[in-house]
Order: sequence, then structure tokens, then C-alpha cells
Amino acid sequence: MSNVSPTVEEAMAADHVAPDLSHLTAEEKEQQEKIWREELVQIEDEIVTLRTVLAAKMRRSAELKKNLGITFLKEVSDDINQGIKNVKESNVYQKTSSVIGGLTSNITNKLGQMRHSESFRSIEEKVGSAYENVKGKVISRSGSQQSINEEGRSRSGSVVTSPTIPEEKPVA
Repeated sequence: MSNVSPTVEEAMAADHVAPDLSHLTAEEKEQQEKIWREELVQIEDEIVTLRTVLAAKMRRSAELKKNLGITFLKEVSDDINQGIKNVKESNVYQKTSSVIGGLTSNITNKLGQMRHSESFRSIEEKVGSAYENVKGKVISRSGSQQSINEEGRSRSGSVVTSPTIPEEKPVA
């Protein structure tokens, strides 16, 4: 009788189906089950040992990272940056970039050609005249604002103005 236990590959190939022990006697079946139980106990003990060692290694790793100033956020950031670098270095990205570069170049050329067409000039003139009309109305209304400012100046000696936003600070 051969009491060789199956390898991992054999066990997986069996698709998690219990082996056929029908050809064995009751004593042989009992012997085989005893071997499997002993192996199971040994493997479970090894798993416990590996988990204990792994936990100790993880604690030491955390201590070393703390000593080196490596934070979780830094690790995630490094992982993301490495992922981006890998994508940029990939052949697919390189090919896509060259195709998109060619498309944008073509679009730029077409827009340049359109700008010099009669249709575009006609639209540009209409938009320009609409802009001038709006600008004229704003200026005529600001004249009335100016008279309010002049009246305020005559009363208090200073000009009444609306608040301004400094150019160097973005509006949030």
C-alpha cells in the first residue's frame, strides 16, 4: 500500500472533490484518514507559526517606517507616482500620445484655416458689433454711476467705490 498524500497540484486538479477510497479496506481507509489528520495538524501549526512571525515582522516594519518618517500617505503617494510612471512608460501610452499629438496639430491647422474664411470673418464682425453695443450701454449706465460718485465726493470729500479684488489673489 502506498501512503503518499496528494500534492497541491493533484488536490487542485481533483477540483476539491474527496478522493475515491472505495477500493481500500476499512483499515486502509482509517490509516489514510489518520495520515491526513496528522498532516492537517502539522500544516495548521505551521500556519500559526507563520502568522506569528509575520505579525512580528509587520510590527518591526512599522517601527522602522516610523523611525524613517515614512507615513501611510507617503507610501500611497509613492505607489500612485510609480503607477503613473509605469503607465507613461508603457507602449500603449506612447502610441496614444503620438496619435493625440497628431490630432491636435491637425485641429489647430484646421482652426487656423477657418479663421481666414469669409464665414468666420462674418461671424467675427457680428460678435464684434454685439460687443460694441453692450459696451456702449454699459458706458452710458456708468455715467449715471459716475454722477452718484461725484455727489458722494461733494458730501464726504471721498469717492464711493465698489469693493475690488486684488489681482494676485484668486477668487475662491
